[in-house]
Amino acid sequence: MDHMTDVSRNFHEFYGYRFEDLEVGMTAALARTITDADILMFAGVSGDTNPMHLNQDLAAASIFEGRIAHGMLSASYLSTVFGTRLPGPGSIYLSQSLRFKAPVRPGDTVIARVTLTALNPQRRRASFDTVCTVDERVVLEGEAELMVPAHD
Repeated sequence: MDHMTDVSRNFHEFYGYRFEDLEVGMTAALARTITDADILMFAGVSGDTNPMHLNQDLAAASIFEGRIAHGMLSASYLSTVFGTRLPGPGSIYLSQSLRFKAPVRPGDTVIARVTLTALNPQRRRASFDTVCTVDERVVLEGEAELMVPAHD
């Protein structure tokens, strides 16, 4: 039985879930520790060079009292969960609402978690609650909708 569970898990990790395999309540998560390199690379690829992310002296004098990571860097980990874990490869990220609740700092470990909340079989749409936490504190929350391929 354990062997079949491993085979099934490995199949879904490689090929993704199909719409018919999804059940409300399914969840997946990813943990990533934010590094200075992550922040610098995100600034480079996004073009967001706000000093709050890059200049310690300026950021120290702000309400944040130090550098913070880009909010969208944390949000990007939700995309990683969707594209690689649940629903996984083959799914299409259609929409995402975001509410930023608290800053994330270099050295923080962000846990991005998605929970399947609703399924629309006619349109092959899956709705998810999304949340990112640091030390169990919510730093970002929202909702997402994805299109998920069906078994053909």
